[in-house]
Amino acid sequence: MIELGVNIDHVATVRQARRTYEPDPVWGAVEAHLGGADGITVHLREDRRHIHDDDVRRLRELTHIKLNLEMAATEEMVGIALRVKPEMAMLVPEGRQEVTTEGGLDIAGQEARIREVVARLAGGGIVTSVFIDADPRQVEAAARAGARVCEVHTGPYAHAFHAKGRDPESVPVVAELEKIRAAGEAIRGLGMRFNAGHALNYFNVEPVAALPGIRELHIGHAIVSRAVFVGMREAVREMKALMVAAADHALLVAAAK
Repeated sequence: MIELGVNIDHVATVRQARRTYEPDPVWGAVEAHLGGADGITVHLREDRRHIHDDDVRRLRELTHIKLNLEMAATEEMVGIALRVKPEMAMLVPEGRQEVTTEGGLDIAGQEARIREVVARLAGGGIVTSVFIDADPRQVEAAARAGARVCEVHTGPYAHAFHAKGRDPESVPVVAELEKIRAAGEAIRGLGMRFNAGHALNYFNVEPVAALPGIRELHIGHAIVSRAVFVGMREAVREMKALMVAAADHALLVAAAK
């Protein structure tokens, strides 16, 4: 069954707007779990703009679903991951000036370094995921580097969806979705797990959730935004329901062919 990893970074963003102690990201994680989340994702950035080291430590101690730590492939972050031991560490590119992650990790351009980081994390019992664009070259590099999971960057698809009338059948949207599908097929063909995420929301998630073999979606901003109005449990419940319905329908259609 398709799984949902809820990114709670922006619970911490609200907290940091006042440099105070609330809302607590751990509380957000518990509420997400109660709403049906299968995992919690946080990005511990170099500048600590939202999630802090103590948040990661407390999440590791107090949440009862898997923890996915997004991180740059730096010595500092590898050391933190090996101490905290999340179930999964996802390597992402990171820029000080970016508002959010702007593209996939260029594994092909730094394959030796990524291979070293993956091996060190694996030695600590941590599954390593890599956040990549829907590019066959990057998929192949990820496999050579030893990654067990590839998360395909869905930002280009989401932006096309928003720009082209929110129409899943428009030519640009279909083209971007096909890139994700093809990347997923390549990922699975090389023995890795196919995940996806970035800029997915309640209007564009279903076509991605219906892709063959997709294992997990990581979604944050849209869920936290809706939670402002309906609460975290309900926001997660609604997203999970959309994903599961789309995935189940796709399986029924495939079986009927």
